[in-house]
Amino acid sequence: MAGPSVSGHASQGDFDRVLVVDFGAQYAQLIARRVREARVFSEIVPRDIAAEQVRARGAVGIILSGGPSSVYAEDAYGIDPEIFELGIPVLGICYGHQVMAQSLGGTVASTGTSEFGPAELSVANDSRLFSDQPEFQQVWMSHNDAVTEAPDGFVVTASTPDAQVAAMEHTEKRLYGVQFHPEVKHTEHGQRVLEHFLWEVCHARPTWTHVGIIEQSVDAIREAVGKGVAICGLSGGVDSSVAAALVHKAIGDQLVCVFVDHGLMREGEGVQVEETFRSAFHMNLIHVRAEDRFLTALEGVTDPEEKRKIIGETFIRVFEEVAAEIDGADHLVQGTLYPDVIESGTKDAAKIKSHHNVGGLPDDIEFELIEPLRDLFKDEVRAVGEELGLPEEIVWRQPFPGPGLAVRIIGDITRERLDILRAADAIVLDEIRKAGLYREIWQTFGVLPAVKTVGVQGDSRTYAYPLIVRAVTSDDAMTADWARLPYEVLAKISSRVINEVEGINRVAYDISSKPPATIEWE
Repeated sequence: MAGPSVSGHASQGDFDRVLVVDFGAQYAQLIARRVREARVFSEIVPRDIAAEQVRARGAVGIILSGGPSSVYAEDAYGIDPEIFELGIPVLGICYGHQVMAQSLGGTVASTGTSEFGPAELSVANDSRLFSDQPEFQQVWMSHNDAVTEAPDGFVVTASTPDAQVAAMEHTEKRLYGVQFHPEVKHTEHGQRVLEHFLWEVCHARPTWTHVGIIEQSVDAIREAVGKGVAICGLSGGVDSSVAAALVHKAIGDQLVCVFVDHGLMREGEGVQVEETFRSAFHMNLIHVRAEDRFLTALEGVTDPEEKRKIIGETFIRVFEEVAAEIDGADHLVQGTLYPDVIESGTKDAAKIKSHHNVGGLPDDIEFELIEPLRDLFKDEVRAVGEELGLPEEIVWRQPFPGPGLAVRIIGDITRERLDILRAADAIVLDEIRKAGLYREIWQTFGVLPAVKTVGVQGDSRTYAYPLIVRAVTSDDAMTADWARLPYEVLAKISSRVINEVEGINRVAYDISSKPPATIEWE
């Protein structure tokens, strides 16, 4: 069995920590990111966390997120009331605001008037949260119920026409609540509200910087590896590349990078990985050609969860075989990110999909995992990569799933389908680059469903695959919107794919956002 994962920095306790209690809304992740933008470390925790667990984590502040329920519903989410007695500052947002009010003796009710969208907030009394802000400001609301009476000892500090207790506070106990969403960009002074809470109420130090992350990661990695050897599964993507550079900075030649060419990469990527890391960065690199092994294991498999688990386990077995030939190799470096952990399912976040490096890992791995990016969102990873001196073409490479093209072929994976998708995907990316859109778009790729459609080329009937083009904009992959690509770019992609790639006779464009869809199709 593997030992505990080493995250590399947050676990060391050198950063002030703010806990974001997740009440089941997608806003929890957004709140966590906004806290980090204020240079304070944040961590998402379950709604049923006990007061003693909060104390044990050494939190300097707590934020209660929004949620989809009514606090007076039969199955409503509650919170340990002892949390409000710890003396640690608490900020309740939307549902969290209502939970705080109800738990402490206030009144929450359905007023018959809901607020969804922009609203004008009127600041009524002096408040740390609203200091140096205008008396009237626009905020973003999303609620049916409202606090109609604040608990004893609380002062109402702001209201809207439909929410008389839009903000409240108990300065002595350092408890604050707001009905609106300060984490949403549409709240014009929302980030300042959060910063006032973090810096002036919690007295959190703004030390969560890229330099600080690197320094703490290096110390933690050195302590964990000691005189041993770590191997890194290097794909050439942003995550594994930054993880490799970070661990290499910490332990130098004690790191051995292993590039497993599973036959599921995009066009030309194997050559690029080898040239970049062996030649440019002078890292120890072992290139394992394992296409036959992976494709044999995946033969006939159509279920995406099974694909991910097979790929995850096969990766591990290859690493184990390589490690057996390296004296002292008992650590495995992975580029796991915070969104990977959340999406793979926690007590609070329902499983969306198993990431091959999280939920897809087998139970009997023999390595201690080193995951220096496990607490980071993608934008933080890119910033760390730039700080480490990685080249732009790696740091700003669009995300690519660890299972590769296996989860972009919907159905059985064959060599023929892989070749078709590689060629088509290369055209999609080429046209996006030519249009100057590569940096503007979070992710652009092709999806190949294992179905065939009728077409006409020349005077002949064709029966070939469709290609689905997917392009999205995002900040951190937790939410995403479909990219409004210019028609001329889509037309060029379609024309080239149909004319240049044998086996495709139709191109479609995916205009789904996340949620309700995910970015990848599987």
